[in-house]
Amino acid sequence: MVTMIFKYNSTVCHNKRNKQSLFFPLPSFLFPTPPASPYSLFNMQNKSNPLSVIIDPPGVQPAMPGDTVELYVVVTNQSKQGAVIDVFFDEASETLHQWSNSSRESLALGPQQSSELTFQFNIPVDALAGTYDYTLVIDAPEHFPEDTPIQYPRQLKVMLKEHTVVRVNDPTFSLKPATNPSNPAIFKPKESLQIEVMVDNRSNRVDRFRLVCPDLEDDWFTIRYPNTGVEGPGVLTGTSGLELNPNTRGRILLELKPPADAFAGSYSPTVRLYSANSPDLVLLDLVYIQIPPIYLLDVELHILREKVSNTFGLYEIKFTNRSNMPRDLKLSIKSRDEEQLYKYECDPRRVRVLPNKSTKANLIVKPGPWWRRPLFGSGLSLNFEVALQDKYEYPLPEKLPEGTLLWKSRPWWQIVPFILTLLGCVVGIVFLIWLVFLKPPAPPQLVAFSPDSINYIEGDEIRLDWQIRNFQQISKLEIDNQGQTNNQSQISSPPQIFDFSKGIPDKLNKVCQAQVKFLTCSNYNTGVTQPGNYTFTLKLYTKRQNKASYTQSITVKINEKPAAQVASFQLNQNQYTSGDTMLLSWTIQNPAQLTQLKVTGKTDSGTENVLATYTSAQLKKSCQLTTQLLTCKNISLSTPDPGKYTFTLQAFSQPGKPPNSFPIDSTINIVAKPLEIISFTLNGSQEPNIVLQPNEPVVLKWKVEGEGISVQLTPFGTVDPSGSLNLVANEALPTTIQLTATDKFGHSDSKGFSVKVSTPTPPVPNSLSSPNFVPSVPFMPSPRPNGF
Repeated sequence: MVTMIFKYNSTVCHNKRNKQSLFFPLPSFLFPTPPASPYSLFNMQNKSNPLSVIIDPPGVQPAMPGDTVELYVVVTNQSKQGAVIDVFFDEASETLHQWSNSSRESLALGPQQSSELTFQFNIPVDALAGTYDYTLVIDAPEHFPEDTPIQYPRQLKVMLKEHTVVRVNDPTFSLKPATNPSNPAIFKPKESLQIEVMVDNRSNRVDRFRLVCPDLEDDWFTIRYPNTGVEGPGVLTGTSGLELNPNTRGRILLELKPPADAFAGSYSPTVRLYSANSPDLVLLDLVYIQIPPIYLLDVELHILREKVSNTFGLYEIKFTNRSNMPRDLKLSIKSRDEEQLYKYECDPRRVRVLPNKSTKANLIVKPGPWWRRPLFGSGLSLNFEVALQDKYEYPLPEKLPEGTLLWKSRPWWQIVPFILTLLGCVVGIVFLIWLVFLKPPAPPQLVAFSPDSINYIEGDEIRLDWQIRNFQQISKLEIDNQGQTNNQSQISSPPQIFDFSKGIPDKLNKVCQAQVKFLTCSNYNTGVTQPGNYTFTLKLYTKRQNKASYTQSITVKINEKPAAQVASFQLNQNQYTSGDTMLLSWTIQNPAQLTQLKVTGKTDSGTENVLATYTSAQLKKSCQLTTQLLTCKNISLSTPDPGKYTFTLQAFSQPGKPPNSFPIDSTINIVAKPLEIISFTLNGSQEPNIVLQPNEPVVLKWKVEGEGISVQLTPFGTVDPSGSLNLVANEALPTTIQLTATDKFGHSDSKGFSVKVSTPTPPVPNSLSSPNFVPSVPFMPSPRPNGF
């Protein structure tokens, strides 16, 4: 290890690469006083101490936000034994622990051995300016318990970003006491804070310094420049600044005293030092101060109206804030009596009072409830006191104002309603006794009597509902039925009688339900299901008399089942050719009653024929059936004889009743199928004149279409509308073949061929050269045509 002696503003930096020590100049503000033992570059310790410590830099360590600064510590074991040595920062310096990459290191040193440690501080970019105190501790509890720990108080000074870079000869200043955000200077009530500003003139010229606080109002601070006491030519003294000779130090006294209306809280005003020789030099520092809160609040209750009869009490609450912080208060009152007999209203319910200010709130107290107002005497006193609640739970006055509201007693004439009320209660009690014990029982009364439905259809059974009040007084109940069916026949059934002398009859237990004074019966079966008009009469007989005390009749009608009706009927075309297939579609309502469907066609002459008949079983297979509709689509039907027809669909429901008919509005035209010879060929040719070779096969083919047609093939006779005939070309073959077709309407059509068989000329022998020679041709009968 290389040990170097420093003079004035020089120090050593240990170069880790080449293991050399380098000199570089240090600012003189790092040496505000001659080196003392804990801050000197060399540790001034007793020679008997086994450990020697060198700290670099030795004094206050400057830094800017965002910088990384290093602290070098060289520890030497001067004893004759090895030791384990711990080097660390004390736990109190929490901020420095966050900035340091490692706040604790351990060394193992042999006798007369040294080692160097490096601690880095990474200053955050947003770090607040100020002087941060911490303690470097050297401890060897196992080997030197009597000589350790050794503590070295140190300071890290974070400057403002606006602070000018300080050169060797630039002036510097420091504040005492040093403050930082974690350790602010605290004001004491009614006392000022004294801050010493130590100024170092490190230049070779006399300089004049002036101190300002740009962040504070003039009434916050006082700056005092003491006389320097320096004698010499060119040096002046005064109170408007501090004049210092070269390389000397002076002191400016900064006295901070906040005004009376200053709010409590933390402040960080800026202190700037101006140099007359270097006016552009920016020397800044921050003073962290804290004004402790003062909790002084005066509350007064002013009486505006405290004696009331039928109105409310009125008061005024005045708040005077004599503290140094705003007060947000919630206002209420609480009763000082055992029972709260009033309602209150505060306007406003919440108040905000600034320091050294006053505000007021109105308080309305309304006594109640009204029946608690005293009848006699001097009145009722309602005692209360003001209750406050601070939004931030600041301390409140121990004693708050108290008030009293006097509720006057009632005037004498208000007693009359109470007397009348008492008399009314007595009369009411007497009436109740008569009503319960002396009044005769009420007669039975039929409250309701009606059928369970308003719309009955054939097959539905009529059920009756009724309700009777005071049914306990009934001796018997009678239900009578008189009716007439749709075919005008009268129906009369014997009345149904139910005996109530022993309670509700067994026959009515299933349909009736007793509840207090009411008997409710529902869905009583009458057995009536046929169509017609029916009158039901219900009679009530009381126990005291043997005649009907209450009678009521109702009329109920059962309608016949609705007959099937044709909702729609249509054909797919308006004109057909005879032989085509017609497609019919229809929709039937109430299909449950449908028994048969008929399709009729009526000609222009008035003749009506039934073209098709369908049963309900047939329709279910080819149609879509629902509870309300029967829908049939594209039902095939052959065309009738040609002519113009009006088609009608008839729906039959019950025997003996006319069907429901639905005619089609338009007339359907059935056109006769035209007579036509589709084809007639001879050997596949339709040419009318054909020449054949002798003995050539001849094939006749024909096809004729029409209605009720007759086909004649001349000269072969009558043939089928479609067929063929095989012949041979010879002399017996007819020269004319004619096909004639006639239909039942008298229309006819014909086609024919003119046939010629060519005769070849044979060679004539000499012996037969006579012109009178005639060859004999054998006779070949022509074949019989197909269909003969």
